[in-house]
Amino acid sequence: MPDTDDDGSGERRRRGKRGSRDDISAQLRSRRADLERQVRATRAQIDEANTRMEARAGRNLVLATLIGLGLGLSMLFSLIVVKELFVLFGAAIVAFTIFELAHAFRRAGRAIDVWPALIGGVAIVVSGYFFDPASRWAMLVGVIVFIIAWRLVAQMAHPAPRRVLDVVRDLAAAIFVQVYVSFLGSFAVILVRQPEGQWWTLAFLIIVIAVDIGAYVSGLNFGKHPMAPLISPKKTWEGLAGAAVAAVLAGILLSIFMLHSPWWVGLLFGLALLGSATMGDLTESLIKRDLGIKDMSSWLPGHGGFLDRLDSILPSAPVAFALYLLFSGAPIAG
Repeated sequence: MPDTDDDGSGERRRRGKRGSRDDISAQLRSRRADLERQVRATRAQIDEANTRMEARAGRNLVLATLIGLGLGLSMLFSLIVVKELFVLFGAAIVAFTIFELAHAFRRAGRAIDVWPALIGGVAIVVSGYFFDPASRWAMLVGVIVFIIAWRLVAQMAHPAPRRVLDVVRDLAAAIFVQVYVSFLGSFAVILVRQPEGQWWTLAFLIIVIAVDIGAYVSGLNFGKHPMAPLISPKKTWEGLAGAAVAAVLAGILLSIFMLHSPWWVGLLFGLALLGSATMGDLTESLIKRDLGIKDMSSWLPGHGGFLDRLDSILPSAPVAFALYLLFSGAPIAG
């Protein structure tokens, strides 16, 4: 006859084990649900903080920082490791900038031939490194003649002729692109070619970045008095003051520890680039206001376009080269 007590106790043990497994499963589901709620809550807090920062700053700071670091590290590697890589890096950046500026002018009604502009711009930048500095002027003149000839031929072949005044404006815009982007940018390549020029190039880039950061942080937190409301309403005198402090500090430190020059050279370096970077920023703002656009493009999320990042660098490159000639004491290469 079966032992019912043993069967009953075995059934209770099996039920107890199933109950324990069910309890463990319930606890795991509960913990998983809690973890998911915590992750959602944390993500919501991060999104809310990013939204507040973006609303206050006018851009996605996290994405802008990551893109800035990527470009900065690429530039640093090309500048220090092999100078020729910096030439390729600079030529690529100039080409992208010419492309977006030319298209911005085209959207505004100007007839600019993009491919001749790209070819001419890259030729000007590359010539600054591989030929003597004087040949760059000849290259600029040659590129301008090439662009004018191309536009006139294209105009004559076009079935709908443009007015003479429009053609003149088209040519002026095309020439402006080459002088503003290619020619000014080529000074950085010429500077890199000089003895110890890579350190002067790195120093001037750091100072320009310090100017931008100082103006941004100071203007964001203390800005109340617009500096040029008709050109760029967000730029303030408080931002300029922060930029001046950052530029002078960066210039002095870089002059002493990187360029091995007296501190007052760094002071002049910082103040000179403060002026050129500020004027470059205002110049690009004036161009965008004239064209009726906020950013040159959306290729660099959080930054806008390449010209939005180069606006302070382009006019600062010839200033940095001039300061190198004055204070480095090194012979000019080429």
